[in-house]
This record gives sequence, C-alpha cells and structure tokens, in this order.
Amino acid sequence: MAVSITRRPTPRLTLKGRSILTTGEFTREELSEILDLAIQYKTLGHGRPLRGKSIALVFFNPSLRTRASMEIAIHQLGGHAVMLDVGKGTWTLEYREGVVMDGDRSEHLKEAARVLSRYVAAIGVRSFPALRSFEEERKDPILRSFARYSSVPIINMESAMSHPLQALADVMTIRETFGLVDQRQVVLCWTYHPKPLPMAVPNSFALIAAQFGMNLTIACPPEYELDPELMDMVRAHAHRNGGLVRVLHDRHEACRGTEIIYAKSWGSRHYYGRWEEEQAVRKQYRDWIVDEALMRATHRGYFMHCLPVRRNVVVTDAVLDSERSLVIQQAENRLHVQKALLAMLL
Repeated sequence: MAVSITRRPTPRLTLKGRSILTTGEFTREELSEILDLAIQYKTLGHGRPLRGKSIALVFFNPSLRTRASMEIAIHQLGGHAVMLDVGKGTWTLEYREGVVMDGDRSEHLKEAARVLSRYVAAIGVRSFPALRSFEEERKDPILRSFARYSSVPIINMESAMSHPLQALADVMTIRETFGLVDQRQVVLCWTYHPKPLPMAVPNSFALIAAQFGMNLTIACPPEYELDPELMDMVRAHAHRNGGLVRVLHDRHEACRGTEIIYAKSWGSRHYYGRWEEEQAVRKQYRDWIVDEALMRATHRGYFMHCLPVRRNVVVTDAVLDSERSLVIQQAENRLHVQKALLAMLL
C-alpha cells in the first residue's frame, strides 16, 4: 500500500488535460518528468491526487499486468476505476465511419466515447490489431477514434501499433539499473513465437530508446524489419538525442558486447493477414531464442521482456530465472509510471 508523505513531489512541467497515445507526442523533458515522479512515488510514496475522480478502462482484449496495475494505480491515488470489457460487460462497439450497422456491433464509438466523457475524468483504451490489414491497422483506428470523440484525456493501454505505458516502464527499469540511459548499448531482439504478435511493444521500445539517446540495435530476420515510417522517426529522435540506430539480421553479431537484450516477437508486415504464408517463413527462424550462449556474448548483459513470455520458446528458463533478468522489475514499474502519468494528466 502506498504511504502518504507530507511533502509530495511536484513536477516542473504540466501535462494536465493531455492524452498519451504514443511517447512520440511528448518531449524527452516531459517523459523524464514522468519518470522522475514515478521513481519518487516508488520510493517516497504519494498522496491521493485522484480523490473523487473516476477513470474508465475499456478493454477490447485480455490483460493481466495492464488491468491489475491500472486498477490498483487509480485506487491507490484515491480514484475509482470503471472496468469495461467490450462485448462482455458492454455493447459491442463499431469504430468505422459511415458503416451500415446491420451486423453484430450494437453501438458506435461516436456515442460511447462522448457518453463516457460525461461520466469520467479520463478513458484508458486497450485494443489489439485484428492482424488483417497493415495499412488500416498502422493508423490505430480504434484508439484514434476514441481520441477524436472523447472530450477527456485518452490513455493508450496498448493499441495496434503502440504501447507507451510499457515503454515508460522499460526506460524506468533501465534508469534504475544503470543510473544513466544515454548511450546505453541495447538490442531489441526478435524471437520465434508460434503465432504472429502485434508490433506495439517493439515499435514503442524502439521509439523511446531513441528519444532517450540509447545506442539501439534491432536484431531481426529480414522479413521482420519494422515499419519504414516508424524507423525514420526513430532515427530522427536518435540523431536529436545523441544515440545511434542500426538494424542487423545476425542476432549473434547484434548482441556481442551489448548491455541489454530486450526480447520480443512480432509479426511480419510483408505477410500481414496472410498467416499461412508467414508460418512457412517463421519456421525457418525457430532457433531465434535468447539462451545462455547469446547472453554470454553480451557485456554482462541484462535480459528484458514485457511479459507474458513463452518459456523455452522465446527465452530459456536459465536466462529468464537468472539474476540478470529484469522482467519482474519491469512489470512492477508499470504500476509506478502509470501512477505518475495519471497524477500529471489529471
């Protein structure tokens, strides 16, 4: 339970009333303020800045860490979380414009977002991609529709293409581990997984690593390179903040001498929506796992992953359970960055 303190930390910058859809919409100074407050909340405790406020948490998809940490964060800050599972505890929601709603969706986001805005101080949204059309889903249509029609801040709890809350927790973990984040040697390493997964976490980690001036290597098979438009943005942020970005297709070369391996699987944009074709390609890379041999190639490197993770598919038991694994610390830090963000936005 959080401990109240007489003198609460006060951020220098105000983010009041803003939404967080991606970290790219915030400056490094603003992101650093969120992390400063999160670390102070974690070590010193906090008051109840959300007293009397309600926040809607809208889930189109399942969750463990996000659901638990958001609900607890709101409660510990004195607020009330309204949990909404779309299509289970609520009506099914349509987001497409101009559609004839004669199918299985009962309510349009235009009404749902505006009605919720009359009830709550902010709306959190979690909506995974359907993995059908890359050109449509790269625009994050559900998240952007909520942002268009809501009159209160929208908090992205993971969308088709972005997961800013996880990215903030990742940088907080790196900062706690090393002290300084600039020029940290970090590898974002694609790994095998039996299913195609969303790109939200790798997109967001690549972006925030560049925003904080890390030296980022993305290790992936050629078929799994990230969106070129996103990579242009990542390289621009890295240049502005003194970091470097490179993409390598040899994971052993990429991980040699690195300080952090951040493992994550994601689907191929080249085979988006064509799983049978991608499956044949993906099987060629079953050996892309983070194991003891890969970790030995690092400079006393740490292992990171956003969870959930498939043991002995993405990473071996020995690596995941080692003292150099930061995954539980990352998961805990979701709670603290979300508290700081909620307090600053509201």
